[in-house]
Order: sequence, then structure tokens, then C-alpha cells
Amino acid sequence: MLQVDLADPTPVPAQIERSLRAAVADGVLQPGDALPTTRQLSVQLRVNANLIAQAYRDLERAGLVELRPGMGVYVRDAGPAALHGAEREARLAEAEDRLLSEAASLGFSLDEVIIHLDSRRG
Repeated sequence: MLQVDLADPTPVPAQIERSLRAAVADGVLQPGDALPTTRQLSVQLRVNANLIAQAYRDLERAGLVELRPGMGVYVRDAGPAALHGAEREARLAEAEDRLLSEAASLGFSLDEVIIHLDSRRG
């Protein structure tokens, strides 16, 4: 379910967050599901446990998961990751607008952005 690519320039915590968001959006993870422990995921992905902990903290701040002391990390039942349909598409369009605006301010064309994004596919 969760994967990281150490050759990808994206930081590991961001890759983990991206994978978890996709798993929730695709229905692989449901609200209330427990996530692997930091140690379990660290062993599975072969990355430092601190990177997993950072990803979980970032996901908690984003409202995707809930950290329950002594119990684990659980998918929340509400928040941006639980969006579906038109609202989900609208959020994606907003994110695209921010990306394209920032890229334009750095001097990149739409075609350059598309080529760069396409090169990041695995």
C-alpha cells in the first residue's frame, strides 16, 4: 500500500503523506482504520523511523489522521482527504492553480511543468 522511492527527490515524509492520501481517496483506507506503527512502517519501507513519525505528525496537522497516545494512528472520518466527487475535483483545481502560478513566477511555462510532472511518474 505505502511506498517510497529513495531515488525520488521528494522528501520521504512527503512521499508517505502522498501515498496515504491516495489510499484514503481510493478507498483502500477507510475512516477508523489503524495505520502501521512507526516501527512497522520503518521496517517495511526501510527508512528511518523519525521520517515516519514526521509524516504522521504532518498528516495529523493536515487533519487526515488522528494520533491516539498508547493506541496508534488512525484515519480520521472527516477532512480534505475524505472529499469525493466535484468537491475533490475543485480542490485539485485549486492546487493546480497554485502550482501553475508559482511555476509561472519562477519562469516556467505550462508545457515545462507538464513535462516535469510527467517525468516524475514511476
